[in-house]
Amino acid sequence: MVAATLRGVTANDTVRHALRAPQDLDLTAIDARGRPVGPRDKDSAAAAMTELEGRLDPLQEALYAEAAGGGRRAVLLVLQGMDTSGKGGVIEHAAGAMNPQGLQIASFKKPTTEELAHDFLWRIHRRVPAKGEIGIFNRSHYEDVLVVRVHGLAPRRVWSKRYEQINDFERTLAEGGTTIVKFFLAIDRDEQRTRIQSRYDDPKKRWKEYPRSWPASCSRTSRKVIRNRRSRDSSSVASRIRKSPRCSARPATPSVSQCTR
Repeated sequence: MVAATLRGVTANDTVRHALRAPQDLDLTAIDARGRPVGPRDKDSAAAAMTELEGRLDPLQEALYAEAAGGGRRAVLLVLQGMDTSGKGGVIEHAAGAMNPQGLQIASFKKPTTEELAHDFLWRIHRRVPAKGEIGIFNRSHYEDVLVVRVHGLAPRRVWSKRYEQINDFERTLAEGGTTIVKFFLAIDRDEQRTRIQSRYDDPKKRWKEYPRSWPASCSRTSRKVIRNRRSRDSSSVASRIRKSPRCSARPATPSVSQCTR
């Protein structure tokens, strides 16, 4: 989507060409809401998924069967993007069209104590798909040159070497038969703010946003929106408790602070 917006996609362009990012990619110059290829709305996408499922199933089975006969190929889909960019949705729809027996999904969050005791690629390598399988990474090893650098979690002499280490790692996977397909899901700050607000407007989705995630995932404006929402909800709940003839320490309607613990 990104590359297509910059190149001026025509009807004859392939999806591979449309989605390939150029060397001189400038994220600030693209229309993050653009739809240069593929369905134009959710209804069209849902209809297209039905046809896509019929194509994916035999391809996945062929990949698995090839490995059973000694084949070396595997597929790894890497998803990167800010919070609310749609990584979970891509996994839900794409993975939902495949046989889970040949699928591996890994989400990489803050490293555990055990993971920190090893090199940064240790936890990544453990989740690489086996031959004949399809793997999906929800975030990936790129977090170790992004979050670590931005938030000063490691000195420059450490993270600066990781770029080449990542290149070597991916080269090793490719030479071993793994096809790596990498996607960056681009949204602008206005869209992110809208999506974060919608999560707080829906009590069933408020758990997705909590204070500890703000510094790494939200712009300053987005954090202000969340704080304002929390303040309004907390004040409203407190007001209802004070006016209630029978005061309860746990209000019937949970506040955002309760939902996001």
